[in-house]
Amino acid sequence: MKFSKVYPFYVQKAERKNRTREEVDQVICWLTGYDQKGLERQIEKESDFRCFFDEAPQIHENSSLIKGVVCGIRVEDIEDPLVRNVRYLDKLIDELAKGKAMEKILRT
Repeated sequence: MKFSKVYPFYVQKAERKNRTREEVDQVICWLTGYDQKGLERQIEKESDFRCFFDEAPQIHENSSLIKGVVCGIRVEDIEDPLVRNVRYLDKLIDELAKGKAMEKILRT
């Protein structure tokens, strides 16, 4: 699945709840270590999720603090690193859309 195809849905989900594309980008960049230009390059080249995460500069060291359920599965129990990172991102976008404060979303 291509990250570039899912990205607009992340933005739509956040915007429906009065959050912004910039906040979505901030969350994605926090998790992956991409800067804004790097994120835009990944979207432009239509990377799939494997490539998107494999090329990520650095998965944030506090990503292991992301806990909870996405699609009925606890994210902290997922063993496959790719699936876990995708679900971490899903969880962060969910938290953003639910109105959680950015400092809590970014585990600061």
